[in-house]
Amino acid sequence: MPQYLVVAWDGDDAGAKDRRLAARTAHFANVGPMAEAGQIMLGGAILNDGGEMIGSACVVDFSTRAELDAWLASDPYVVGKVWQRLDVYPMRVAVQAPRRA
Repeated sequence: MPQYLVVAWDGDDAGAKDRRLAARTAHFANVGPMAEAGQIMLGGAILNDGGEMIGSACVVDFSTRAELDAWLASDPYVVGKVWQRLDVYPMRVAVQAPRRA
C-alpha cells in the first residue's frame, strides 16, 4: 500500500498567519501521537523566501485514502481554515533515515 505526500497551502489573505498561529497548538497535539506511531513519517512547514510559513508538507502512512481524508477533515489546520488547498499524491517511500533517539 502506498504512502502519501500531502502538500497543504495556507491562505494568502491578511488573516492567514493569525489563523495558523491560533491553530498551531491543537494541530501539534493532533499530529504528535500520529508521528510517534509512525503514521506521520515526516512533516514540516513550507517557507517563503522571507522564512515565513506559507504551507505544510508531510509524508503519511494510511491504509486507505479514505483514512487519510478523514484525518485531513478533522485536523485543526483544516477545521481552522489554515490550509486552503491540499494536494495529495500517492507515493512509495524508498529510503527513510533511521529514527534518532
